[in-house]
Amino acid sequence: MSTDFSDGAAWIRGTILPIAEATIGVTDWALTHSDVTYDVVPVWEGAFFRLPDYLDRFEKSMRACRMDVGLSRPEIEAALHAMVARSGLRAAYCAMVAARGAPLIPGSRDPRDCANHFYAWCVPYVHVLTPDVAEAGARLLLPDDIRRIPEDSVDPRAKNYHWGDFTQGLFAAKDQGLDNVVLADHAGNVTEGPGFNIFALKGDTVTTPDRGVLQGITRRTVLELAREAGLKTEERPLPIAELMQADEVFLSTSGGGVVPVAQINDRSFSNGRPGPTGTSLRARYFDRLKDPAYRTEITYDPA
Repeated sequence: MSTDFSDGAAWIRGTILPIAEATIGVTDWALTHSDVTYDVVPVWEGAFFRLPDYLDRFEKSMRACRMDVGLSRPEIEAALHAMVARSGLRAAYCAMVAARGAPLIPGSRDPRDCANHFYAWCVPYVHVLTPDVAEAGARLLLPDDIRRIPEDSVDPRAKNYHWGDFTQGLFAAKDQGLDNVVLADHAGNVTEGPGFNIFALKGDTVTTPDRGVLQGITRRTVLELAREAGLKTEERPLPIAELMQADEVFLSTSGGGVVPVAQINDRSFSNGRPGPTGTSLRARYFDRLKDPAYRTEITYDPA
């Protein structure tokens, strides 16, 4: 009898199984302390997109978190390939995770006593903001009473599960009938949202925050595409007031590419519709997904 992987697959301790059967221990610090770093690489039309870049960042994050999962980069890459191939998913959201693990000495509060480990999982392609939202232009909340966790408390450059600020922001946005949230830091500079970076276009210059944010691979792709289109790019602090004066605003995410923004709080952009630059970059991002130079093809199991 064949196993159903239509909802996704997981790689746990060298075994590939349906995602609904994947588990970790209840005393794992990944669960009890959110002590995890991870990365997510998109799979599009049967290939990983920019896989070497995502692996580079994952390795850097593990070093920053002082984790050693006991696997080499080729072994991690092989696990991802095998898992996605077994799932049969040709468009997928594929996560690689380094977890602190459970203490080898029961009850220990010393992170050095934990057995770090690797696991991975993939599900059908996730749109952080759904295609209909991207088509209409996202409507965001930028709250003044919820601020991003300071980067000297939790380093956002090492992708992590510390979503207390984002979760509260999402509740606030949904309570107001908005699509999502973007947070500012305590100095009044815009940072990022849950799963996306943000960009402001003014004239011929695209600006994106460089502090308090994940250095997104899709962010990098958007900056490249913007320069190829003849736009200037800047990575620097982005004050809230400057964002609100932008001609256009758009987002970047590995789960859905470029998403134009139509509204932040009560401020409408591009007459409350997706702007032309964001719309063009969105189309060009999906073209880039098909560029062989950025693709790592997956060899799927025979049907």
